[in-house]
Amino acid sequence: MPDSQLDTVALARLHQGLDAAIAARRLPGATLWVERLGRRPHQAVFGLRAWEPEPEPLAMDAVFDVASLTKPVVTGLLAAQLLEQGRLRLDDPVRLHLERFGEGRDHAQAVQVRHLLTHSSGLPAILPLDPPWQGDEAALALALAATPTDPPGRLFRYSDVNYILLGRLIESVAGGQSLDRLAAARIFEPLGMHDSGFKPRHAASRLVPTTFEAGRMLRGVVHDPVARRMGGVAGHAGLFSTAADLARLARAMLGGGRLDGQRVLSEAAIAAMTRNAAPAGLPARGLGWDIDSPYSRPRGTVYPAGRSFGHTGFTGCALWLDPASESFYVFLSNRVHPRGSDSIVSLYEEVGTWAARAAGAVQ
Repeated sequence: MPDSQLDTVALARLHQGLDAAIAARRLPGATLWVERLGRRPHQAVFGLRAWEPEPEPLAMDAVFDVASLTKPVVTGLLAAQLLEQGRLRLDDPVRLHLERFGEGRDHAQAVQVRHLLTHSSGLPAILPLDPPWQGDEAALALALAATPTDPPGRLFRYSDVNYILLGRLIESVAGGQSLDRLAAARIFEPLGMHDSGFKPRHAASRLVPTTFEAGRMLRGVVHDPVARRMGGVAGHAGLFSTAADLARLARAMLGGGRLDGQRVLSEAAIAAMTRNAAPAGLPARGLGWDIDSPYSRPRGTVYPAGRSFGHTGFTGCALWLDPASESFYVFLSNRVHPRGSDSIVSLYEEVGTWAARAAGAVQ
């Protein structure tokens, strides 16, 4: 095990847990990055990139479909930039920017940007797939027509619909430029995240496959069925990235919005993005980030509740950051390969716990 200047006993325990999970066929493989700022990061590769149709080796530079990490890494960050610029406000009604939203439906006209960002809009969790539809405009029409089940600010429901709407809202406020181009120009290029983006064009040897769909293995094609029907670019899913790129993002988040002389947000905007913005009485959520909610198990048992933040991705990804210890971890896997699998949420918790201990974090 390389000298990482982190706790080697905790790292060894983390390796044992991941090796055991792979041996139990809970996932084919994973890449791991654990870092405390100012110390040498720990990088490791486990298992394989694919089991089927034949075994494939996994490397640290593998490009994963990171699913809902799209929400904080792209949509939340772009929203925070627009908020910082004064072009968007948290208490803006959604219909101010998406005029067709809320027409003639109970509760919908009262939904604000804050409610979308913190999953407190009352909107449904997902868009229907039947009857079949295709394209951005069809998805937007369904999202605009969605009816909240509860008044905004009263209920926490994790919802892709919230972030589908946010994606289009951001494009509108930013002058009509597409979400993927905005992310490239305003996040990935400034931060040197050269392997991150939607609809990846990497060599197949670097792309990590997910599942079989219609007789073919998805490789470089987004796993999420709604994002796939939308052409691969959406506010809730569609991002592909590497552990190294997400580590760069994490350093920028912990560094007050700045990395290697490039700034993507002010320190004040980073603070606003990562503190609780949810309505009173609801689980703590930041602007795209999970802080303390039913989905916070990747925090583990060491990173402090309410003061650290992160997110997961359905395909088997987790990212968690702790400003107090200036540490974070990135965990990327394709646990859905080859035909879906059971949840690995308990594994996230184990990874988060031992990563925090390795970094010397305290509750």
